Amino acid sequence: MTEMVIRHESNKTSGRYVIDLGDGKIAEMTYQRINLCKIAIDHTRVPPEFRGQDIAGKLMHHAIEQARRKKDKIIPLCSYVQVQFKRHKEWADLLAD
Repeated sequence: MTEMVIRHESNKTSGRYVIDLGDGKIAEMTYQRINLCKIAIDHTRVPPEFRGQDIAGKLMHHAIEQARRKKDKIIPLCSYVQVQFKRHKEWADLLAD
């Protein structure tokens, strides 16, 4: 696996950020759209054999960039995302009330 390309798939009510890891395996971060400017990230998954390579971190940073660009606020339902918000105080402005 060389460069990790993050693909965004979405519809009116939900979406996900996906990295194709090869051999049919993917890493993903899923969310539900709550309203026009709020999403709830509810799941992050990286196959066990790919953990420890900051793949979830890449998905998280992509989600943060997208939220900033779209002026979305984030509800961190996923435990991974909750921990990342605690570690990155500079993202506090993106937390939904």
